[in-house]
Amino acid sequence: MSDSFEHKSTVDEIRARFDADVERFSSLDTGQVSTVDAALVLELMTQAALRSTLRITRVLDIGCGAGNNTLKLLQAAGQFECHLLDLSAPMLARAEARVRAVNNRRIVCFQGDFREVPLDGNYDVILAAAVLHHLRDDADWRATFQKIYDLTAPGGSVWISDLVSHDTPGVQQMMWQRYGDYLSDLDGEAYRDKVFAYIEKEDTPRPVTFQLDLLREVGFERVELLHKNSCFAAFGALKAGGAA
Repeated sequence: MSDSFEHKSTVDEIRARFDADVERFSSLDTGQVSTVDAALVLELMTQAALRSTLRITRVLDIGCGAGNNTLKLLQAAGQFECHLLDLSAPMLARAEARVRAVNNRRIVCFQGDFREVPLDGNYDVILAAAVLHHLRDDADWRATFQKIYDLTAPGGSVWISDLVSHDTPGVQQMMWQRYGDYLSDLDGEAYRDKVFAYIEKEDTPRPVTFQLDLLREVGFERVELLHKNSCFAAFGALKAGGAA
């Protein structure tokens, strides 16, 4: 992968696109439809967090979008303190309103770039759905994963779902073709081309193997691969210190 990212979107450009795209992220039943197996992944991440974490009293949702992942976890785990973080103010406002309607515990909102927002840690669960693919070089990825580890409470867990790439060019081509076919079947070739264009402009996904190794490197005791289909994966990690 090239170390040059000058052609990629800036943080402000990414923020502007999501400011205008709130509705697409606001369905708890379907999730984000441009993501393969979105509804299944929501369920798997929720159940993995519930079954792997001894207690869930404080949760951070990185790149929360309209709040689907936090809402799904609230349905399964009961009420907890919610910390919502997103680049987009309209997206964050939608998430807060939806979460506040079903949760009486403390809700804290952070608008900004996760890499720069000061947070005080001790989260029992950290969620990161369709956000980390915006990271760029190796140092950026490692610093971000280290921050996630540092913010996770002992015995806590982190659950990630995202667009991923592949190490082998032939496999990458095959999986990209499969994803293209999925998008075309969903809403036609023009829709496929639109999605591919903003992925090329905005995103720098990494292989799931790279990310699982990195979770171990920064200190997580155990890692889990929950699901993978074409260019999407759901996975997580557990921090030592609990009885889960």
